[in-house]
Amino acid sequence: VNLLKFSDKKAAHLIKKVVESAIANAENNQGADVDELKVQTIMVDEGPTLKRFMARAKGRGTRILKRTSHITVVVGAAK
Repeated sequence: VNLLKFSDKKAAHLIKKVVESAIANAENNQGADVDELKVQTIMVDEGPTLKRFMARAKGRGTRILKRTSHITVVVGAAK
C-alpha cells in the first residue's frame, strides 16, 4: 500500500483505495488481524460501457464510449 501512495499513475490511487477497503472489510467482517493480511489476487475486468453520441459536422454523429471496469481484490492471511 505504501508503494501505491508515491506512484504518479492514476490507477495507483484507485488500486490503493480498493486494497484499503478490502483490508478494512476483512478486519470488520471476519475479525482478521491487519498485520497478517496479504493481497492474494487482484483482477481488473471490463465493466459496462456507456454509449453516447457527439454531434459532428454535416449532420453526422460520432460514438463516444465511456468505459468502466470492475476491480476485485482478495486478501488473506500470509502463508
